[in-house]
Amino acid sequence: MKPSVYIGIDLGGTSIKMGLVDQLGNILYTLESPTPVKAGYHQVLAVFSQMAEKLFQNNKYEWKDIIGVGAGVPAFLDQQKGIVIEAVNLSWNHVPLKEDLERMWKVPIMVDNDANAAALGEMWNGAGKGASHLICLTLGTGIGGGVIINGDIYHGANGSAGEVGHMTVRHQGGRSCNCGRKGCLETEASATAIVLDALEQVKGVSSGPLKEEYDKTGTITAKSVVQLAQQGDFLSIEIITKVGRILGSTLAQMCYLLNPEVIVIGGGVALAGKVLFDPLIQAFNNAILPRVAENTSIIPAKLGNRAGLTGAAWLIHRKNIGSREAKGS
Repeated sequence: MKPSVYIGIDLGGTSIKMGLVDQLGNILYTLESPTPVKAGYHQVLAVFSQMAEKLFQNNKYEWKDIIGVGAGVPAFLDQQKGIVIEAVNLSWNHVPLKEDLERMWKVPIMVDNDANAAALGEMWNGAGKGASHLICLTLGTGIGGGVIINGDIYHGANGSAGEVGHMTVRHQGGRSCNCGRKGCLETEASATAIVLDALEQVKGVSSGPLKEEYDKTGTITAKSVVQLAQQGDFLSIEIITKVGRILGSTLAQMCYLLNPEVIVIGGGVALAGKVLFDPLIQAFNNAILPRVAENTSIIPAKLGNRAGLTGAAWLIHRKNIGSREAKGS
């Protein structure tokens, strides 16, 4: 007899990841498919359906083996009702995702923001395993954040808690952000910020690895800056160091409020390793009282691009455990 499992979904602007996850948080099998952004909401649901059927074909599981489905979505949500209020990159407005998936699949559905799902994944079976108080930052094109208090995501009054990418970190001369304000953490410390810094730097040099990259391709990617920094390129190290210092001092301010056990840093920029983490931890320690910092570890994420679907499955796991405990009491 097969043990019951969960399905986790990580919906991104570029791709959809779906997987079978056991009750310990281990991923049994995953699939990935391009997100049909331009085709609209109902086409995304159709892709969900096709991917689920493919999961079953490859694993001999059936719907009767599925406890429920969790989905992480890049959106502002009414988390209780599972309604997507706004998903800018998907052009969704007020869509009843939970209700539609329950109608389609006839199993319990839970929906949360994708950054929250990544944080939950790292807590359940990743870098934050065993911690109950945790901050998770995802450094990509933008900066996503999730805050976990007492082992559960803190959503705040309307689901906006954890939007750390829009904390103001540069009060004068900051870059414009997509949110309409200036000097947000996203504009100063994301992959996008790294590219803008690198493009500014190459204007002032006549040679070097960054300049060669720019001359060859006409642009510079954050990935190449990270790789060149790891290889010892001075300009690239300078750019990543600046990002680390901004993140370190910002995280210190967050710790005065939240006092987490663990801060998990994920996303493509975190792959820089020591080049990022050394200046980040130094800036963190310089900006915080030792008493506040003494129980806080800053560590790289472990689950990579699987954190979101793992955390999405945890949403159902928590619901399942809660209902079992309620029946037992």
